[in-house]
Amino acid sequence: METLNFNCWKWLVILFWGVLNSLLLFAGEPQKDAFNESFTIQRGTNIAHWLSQSHRRGDARQAWFTRQDVEFLAQLGCDHLRIPIDEEQMWNEEGQPEAEAFQLLNNAIDWCADFGLRVIVDLHILRSHHFNVKEKPLWTDSTAQERFLDCWRELSAQLKNRPVGQVAYELMNEAVAEEHEQWNQLIAKAVRVIRENEPNRVLVIGSNRWQIPDTFPYLKIPEKDKNILLSFHFYTPMVLTHYQASWTNVKDYAGPVCYPGQIIAEKDLEGLPEDLVQAIQAHNGEFDRDALAKIIQPALEYAKAHQLPLYCGEWGCLQTVPSPDRLRWYADMRSIFEENNIAWATWNFKSSEFGIQYSSGKPDEGLIEVLFPGKSE
Repeated sequence: METLNFNCWKWLVILFWGVLNSLLLFAGEPQKDAFNESFTIQRGTNIAHWLSQSHRRGDARQAWFTRQDVEFLAQLGCDHLRIPIDEEQMWNEEGQPEAEAFQLLNNAIDWCADFGLRVIVDLHILRSHHFNVKEKPLWTDSTAQERFLDCWRELSAQLKNRPVGQVAYELMNEAVAEEHEQWNQLIAKAVRVIRENEPNRVLVIGSNRWQIPDTFPYLKIPEKDKNILLSFHFYTPMVLTHYQASWTNVKDYAGPVCYPGQIIAEKDLEGLPEDLVQAIQAHNGEFDRDALAKIIQPALEYAKAHQLPLYCGEWGCLQTVPSPDRLRWYADMRSIFEENNIAWATWNFKSSEFGIQYSSGKPDEGLIEVLFPGKSE
């Protein structure tokens, strides 16, 4: 009888702890079936320099982005992440999938599901297309175009079982074709490929030439397809947001910049080389919140005409810009997005250039307070 009582108590204790752990798990993290709804997003960031634009491999690549990072971003207030991926990381030169890279991508999607975040998988750079490289065979080589479509056949095959409410696909980052119609035709082909097996997957599509708002009037998307999220990128004015960026033609300007107002004063151009002055003047001028809002209008008008949601998939300002000016620019942009119901993802999460977290892992508290008020430590 004593043995029976002991066993009863033992199983009651086990049952109690099992129920308690289940309740804690349910309360602590959103469950994956919460995504059986529409793909709706508001604010997020890009997980750059991980599966894209990076030479990290093996342990270094695995350590660059982890489950703890997803938890941190969810706690900040992100509701989605945009994950750029490059062809050269995901497939070898023979076109075979790289198992480790795909495992990392799937891990990240799982982590996001655990913490209630949605994901945009962005095909960022192709071997046949880099947005800042002169030669882009994608637009002239039918084999390169077929390889691009194969990438989406394979990505769709890998990800089609993910809830349509959690994962969306971005066809390609910052298309830069000589003719707008070249991009429009490739959009149509890619959409057909994906729609064969995924009629309801949300597809993120931007306009030609770096997804700038000005080129939205030339964009053509499939008619009557409401599972589309229109996307633009915003780094205006470049002389501010890319101040001293080594990859620009204004990298040698080291004088003052300010926002709002005249970004670079005329007196600060005196004595500079003529080619540098011309490069600066191409992007310089008077900018404030109203001026920035006006630049976005072509994208807004296109979205309204097609009754589709609008998304700014990249926007950011370098940490080389004096902090007060930089944060004023961020604050104005965030208010413009929210006023116009535009979802956004900053460029980017972790870097010492644009990051909301420095490469060292230290958060940029000032930027976090502007983007996610009340979340800075």
